[in-house]
This record gives sequence, C-alpha cells and structure tokens, in this order.
Amino acid sequence: MSDLKKMYSQIVADEFPETLKISLGEHEICYKKRTWDMDGEIRGLRYGENPDQPAALYAMESGELALGNKKWRSAKSGISSMLTEKQMIQAGKHPGKTNLTDVDNAANILQYLTKKPAATILKHNNPCGTAWQSSVEEAMHKAFWADRIAAFGGAVVVNRALDKATAELISSQYFEVVAAPSFEEGAVDILKARKNLRIMELPQLGHLEEYCGIPFLDIKSLMDGGLILQQSFVNRIRTAQDFIPATAMDKEGKSYATRTASPEEVEDLLFAWAVEAGVTSNSVIFVKDGTTVGIGTGEQDRVGCVELTVHKAYTKFADSIIYHRHQKSLYEWQLLALKDKKAKEELDEVMAETAEKKGGLIGTRMVSDGFFPFRDGVDTAAAQGISAIAQPGGSLRDFEVIEACNEKNIAMLFTGQRSFKH
Repeated sequence: MSDLKKMYSQIVADEFPETLKISLGEHEICYKKRTWDMDGEIRGLRYGENPDQPAALYAMESGELALGNKKWRSAKSGISSMLTEKQMIQAGKHPGKTNLTDVDNAANILQYLTKKPAATILKHNNPCGTAWQSSVEEAMHKAFWADRIAAFGGAVVVNRALDKATAELISSQYFEVVAAPSFEEGAVDILKARKNLRIMELPQLGHLEEYCGIPFLDIKSLMDGGLILQQSFVNRIRTAQDFIPATAMDKEGKSYATRTASPEEVEDLLFAWAVEAGVTSNSVIFVKDGTTVGIGTGEQDRVGCVELTVHKAYTKFADSIIYHRHQKSLYEWQLLALKDKKAKEELDEVMAETAEKKGGLIGTRMVSDGFFPFRDGVDTAAAQGISAIAQPGGSLRDFEVIEACNEKNIAMLFTGQRSFKH
C-alpha cells in the first residue's frame, strides 16, 4: 500500500518542448513552457489528470488574435498559467494539472462575481459551494457549509484579500489548494500549518472585472488527433436588465407569462447564472441569499439532474446537522445507528427534519444551463418549494413550462443564452 501511495506525490518528467506556436491564418500566438525553481530543482507540472500522464503548462508569451474584429484575451491576461515561484507561497506536494485547472475554473466563475467578496470551492473542475457575501470570511463559511462533504480536498479561491479568520476556517479542514489575490498579515502563517496545502497568491484574482466580456481561444482535442476551436463562453446576463421576461404561445395562439420576479429573486438568479458558467452540463443550480444550496452536474437528462440535485441537497442538509452536533459525517452516523438505538432515534429525527425543511430548498431560486424540454423538471423543483427560475428558453413546450410555474406561483426569466460546458 505504501508503494502505491508514492504515485500521487511523485513528479512525472515530461518531454514537451520549451515553446509552442499556434498559427491561425495570418495570426501567430507564442507560448512558453512554465517551470519553477523549487529548492534548486527545475520542476514543471507534477503530472496531468492522472499520475501516469506527463503534462506541461504553457503561458501565452506573445501574439494577439484579431478574429472577427473583436478583442481576445492576450499575453497580459495570465492568472494560473503565469504562476511564479514567488506567488507559490507554499508548493505542498507541488501542483499538478487538476490543481491549476480548478483554480482556473474558479476564476472563470468569479469574473462575474466581482461586486462582492466571493469564495468558491472547486473539486473535479466543478464548484462544490460558492457564495458572495459582505466579507470573505462569510462567503467562505457559507461556501463550505453548502457542501462540506464535496469540499474535502478541494481548491479554495477568493476574490479579495484572505484574512486570518478565513485562514483559520480553511486550516481547520482538508483542502488541496488555496488561491487569493493577496493575504492579510498572519493569514499565511495559519495556512502553512497544513504542510501539503498549496498556497497561491494571484493578484489578478482581485481584478477579474477586467476579463468580463473578453473571450479566449478555447481548444478541444479529439481522440483522433483532431481539434475543435471555439470562442469561449461569455456570460451575457450580468445585470437584471439582461434577463428576458418568460413568455410563450401555444399552438392555438394563447399567450403565457409568469409573475414578475422580485429584486431579491433576480439578484439570486444573477448569482446562480454566474456560477453556472463553471458547471459541467447538463446542470441545474439551487441558490438562496447569495449561496449555492445544491449543484447538479453532468447529467444526461434534465429532470434527472433536478432529481439528483434535490437528493444531494437533502444529504448535505442532514449531514450538516449531524456534523454540527457530533463532528461525524452523516454516513458515519448511519453506520452507528445500525447498532445503537439512541443514534438510530436521532438519525430518524434528523431525516424527518430534513424532509420537513426539504433539504433547505424551500424559497430557493433555480437556474438551468439548458431549456426544459418538458415541464417535469420544473414540477420536480416546484415540489421543493422554489420561488423563481432562470433558464435559456426556446423549447417547443415553453408554454407548458410557464404553466407549471404559474400553478405554483413561481417567477421565471429567460436568459436567451445557453450555458453548456462540456
């Protein structure tokens, strides 16, 4: 067993070249391989997605795109790709591909959440919990308790200076990475108590508003060696006025519309749609008061994704109660309840409370990255007591979906934009 563990800490040598050039017609972009001088040893990425996959990080060094008469991100846009030795305050087990892509996707989300202190915890390139609040400490607290289970071993990224109180919370749990634009005095000392924690100071995380609306070249490699190039997703829903009232017409020409969303509902839907930019499709997100309550990712059918997210919310809600009382996970308590009568009685009470409060979903707002092809997804969410929905619209059955909302007095807004992330 000890020999197998070594694979996760070893650094895999790569044979990738020092430079990389991409020519797109008349335009050429030049990239330079990123390595770091760590304790007198030159190191690149630890490894790729898995320990037996060599990998290399490249940062854009020169060249600019001018495709379509629009501005594209340039060599000055580097965040995680431009990580320096000085910014790697503590290397831990040394960063690999997944550590940096988690930080990158966190920045992808936080670029749309710059008006408030925000924190997001990433795992497997999806957010576990995200919150924007009045302070970084509050945002981190709420993001963590949104999904304590999934946050284990995740990457914490914030968009304001990380203070000592936030550092205390982070240090009290197991995380792989913490990244912030800066650290207040004493915060790093607290974080360094976790020797394997990778601590990154990335100043551009405090200036993410500069990235909004500017696409980058998104490249997908195919297994046959081919490439698909696309413009990266750019969120167009950044103010309340960007939403479209949800209206539709059936085959007989009858018009349908939902009630108007309240300012509080709109604010939460804006927040949720920003988080949606970093979630693998098919997905839905439930939020309340600037905090994610349930995030469903990567499902093949829309209603199934809603069902999964509801199940996750119930599980996290019950786990939170048990953990606050006994510092044990829900799963540990369920095992204890198999042989302890009092533990079983308390578990039954907790599950009854969870069902009564619907896993904390009552009054939440939901976004969906794609339209609802049928009303079943909305009916499933409505049964949990949600108050508002935002979704792209454009389904042949939009009128049925609106009708489902009206039966439960749910407000709905269209984005007019899909947010798939494959």
